[in-house]
Amino acid sequence: MTCRLTRSAASSRDNVLEGTTVRTDAWQGFKRLGRLGYDHQPMSLRAGGMVGRDAALALPHVHRVISNFKTWLRGTYRGVSDLQMQVYLDEFVFRFNRRRTPMAAFQTLLGIGSQLRPTTYEQVKDPGLALLS
Repeated sequence: MTCRLTRSAASSRDNVLEGTTVRTDAWQGFKRLGRLGYDHQPMSLRAGGMVGRDAALALPHVHRVISNFKTWLRGTYRGVSDLQMQVYLDEFVFRFNRRRTPMAAFQTLLGIGSQLRPTTYEQVKDPGLALLS
């Protein structure tokens, strides 16, 4: 029986040293991290509250950012595929990093827009094409 790694587990293998403590929420996609040699410590905010842990201590900022990303994604787009997810994540990160200085974001966007060629729909569908142009 072959085990197919989830995208998150494969990314962890490429970017996180084996044996590192990895704290995540209780999403099912992270289950394999323990078997890959990480000290995986999943925390469910709901379950954490039921077993006497302070839910505010269980990754509160990370949880808020991920929740904001999911809400933004669902509220803005429909039917985002796995192939396009990185493009949308990049956009969210761009906006998130400039959330307190909206004018700076606008100026940065103008600067990027004036120096780069437009992104085509084909490049959004296949992000590998963006590297070739």
